[in-house]
Amino acid sequence: MTETPARLRVAPSPTGDPHVGTAYMSLFNLAYARKTGGQFVLRIEDTDRARYDATSEQQVYDTLTWLGLEWDEGPDKGGPYAPYRQSERLETYRPYVEQLIEAGHAYYCWCSSERLAQMREVQQKTKQPTGYDRLCYGKTREERAELPGFSETPVVRMYVPGDVSLFFDDLVRGRVSAPRPDDQVILKADGFPTYHMAVVVDDHLMGITHVARGEEWISSTPKHLLLYQWLGWEAPRFAHMPLLRNTDRSKISKRKNPAARLTWFIEQGYLPDALRNFLQLIGYPPVRENEEVASFDEFVASFDWAKVNTVGPVFDLDKLNWLNGHYIRQLSTDELTEVMVDYMLTHGDLEAATDEQRDRVRQAAPLVQERIQLLSEVEPMLGFLFWGDDEVEPDDEALKQLKENAAEVLSAGITALEGLETWTHEAIEAVLREKLVEGMGIKARFAFTPLRVGITGRRISPPLFESMEILGRDSSLRRLQRFSDSLQG
Repeated sequence: MTETPARLRVAPSPTGDPHVGTAYMSLFNLAYARKTGGQFVLRIEDTDRARYDATSEQQVYDTLTWLGLEWDEGPDKGGPYAPYRQSERLETYRPYVEQLIEAGHAYYCWCSSERLAQMREVQQKTKQPTGYDRLCYGKTREERAELPGFSETPVVRMYVPGDVSLFFDDLVRGRVSAPRPDDQVILKADGFPTYHMAVVVDDHLMGITHVARGEEWISSTPKHLLLYQWLGWEAPRFAHMPLLRNTDRSKISKRKNPAARLTWFIEQGYLPDALRNFLQLIGYPPVRENEEVASFDEFVASFDWAKVNTVGPVFDLDKLNWLNGHYIRQLSTDELTEVMVDYMLTHGDLEAATDEQRDRVRQAAPLVQERIQLLSEVEPMLGFLFWGDDEVEPDDEALKQLKENAAEVLSAGITALEGLETWTHEAIEAVLREKLVEGMGIKARFAFTPLRVGITGRRISPPLFESMEILGRDSSLRRLQRFSDSLQG
């Protein structure tokens, strides 16, 4: 296989939240395009008008851009083969359908949906092969109208010959055998082409040289190869990727697994580099042996279709979480501050962030960087930095951790802190240990819990003394005094 500049595409249907498989396929298509110095095309296959969702189309652009999987041509960018939406290309397909009809490779079918349903039911009950029974083949409209189950508006079906080849060469799997296809509909009653017709025409006219797609399309490949043959076109090379699987080996779907939704990863606080690394890792061996972290550029440099895993990879969120934690720890303090604040503003309860609050987060960033795996964990830990001193409301879990002497401990702690001249976390820890642990004989975890709850409202937070240093003397003492008053009130 020579590596001349290749043209590849991804062609999602905008019928809901983009599937994570769209990103998975885009990653591998883009990698080979970049490996060969070719182009990666984004095409929107929106011929299913009943399920079309304009919001979904925008989400495709947004999520792939977020992942850094940039396309060279598409509906939003244009290109030499525009338009890139199938619904804007309807006039393109009809001449090729007519050409197939005239050559005897396709025919009109007037069967009603009720008649087709009855046919399938009989086939299933009698254990016959399923597929269209060619009732309409060779008949004129008038002849077919005399028979039951007639529909005024016909579809067009391809006529699959008995000697159709069921074998083809696959870049990932080698020689592949597919099941025999039936007479597939290629033009619907509404005048829109089906996927099978549109994808062949579009791929040819857009100069697509390689089609990398999910293994569920293996059964459709003989139909597509027939269409290429009948229309006198050279077929692209095919690479059928394994489907992403749940831990029980079932196909990952948006109905059963929220992680099938590409937007879910943004909502949960994953970094794009981590998700991209994860997707390349579950479908491809590590770029360097025993090293699971690799950049996209490194992936491109090593890319070879023969190395793609042919066994359906399990979508292991534990592995993804580990990777995300790794990428979080690689961020500089300023970078981490920015992504944490942006996440809280976009997906959390934070409505605005002042310069002072951003500075507090910047100081706290090193305290949580080793502790978090997801950005969604940030607000529960750092939310206290955005509250006013009179807005701290301890949650029930935190209050349950307090001992009966919590008010006494708080009072002693406040007295010790009020006399502190230098407000650093080292000085704060030293004076509290001397007063509470050594002076009152209380174990540290019990001595500091009331102060932690008063400062953050939580049982678990960043290190207490560093948090108090970030808040400052006045704010810390006000919070502790207010909490102390509430316990004594």
